[in-house]
Amino acid sequence: MSQQTENKEAEVTLRDKVLEALKTVYDPEIPVDIYELGLIYEISIHPVNNVYILMTLTSPNCPAAESIPTEVEQSVKKIEGVNDVNVEITFDPPYSQEMMSEAAKLELGFL
Repeated sequence: MSQQTENKEAEVTLRDKVLEALKTVYDPEIPVDIYELGLIYEISIHPVNNVYILMTLTSPNCPAAESIPTEVEQSVKKIEGVNDVNVEITFDPPYSQEMMSEAAKLELGFL
């Protein structure tokens, strides 16, 4: 197996672990994890296992605006092999309920 193939497999495994970690983070006011809510726009794994996460919040005035990104960073940093985590917040595009997964919509009674 080539080094490039091994790196790609390691990246997929790390990405899966990042997804698992993100699914443990909840908005305190909503009983659905932030991934299923559609708050995660991008997950990038850069060389030497640096993780970049682009995310949004349900609104710019979200009461958990400081705690959720910190919890995301801490959850991902706990993953063995992760070197650094950069969490960036954006409101472009603005969050809408259409970004939720079917599971989240069902859980919240939108289906």
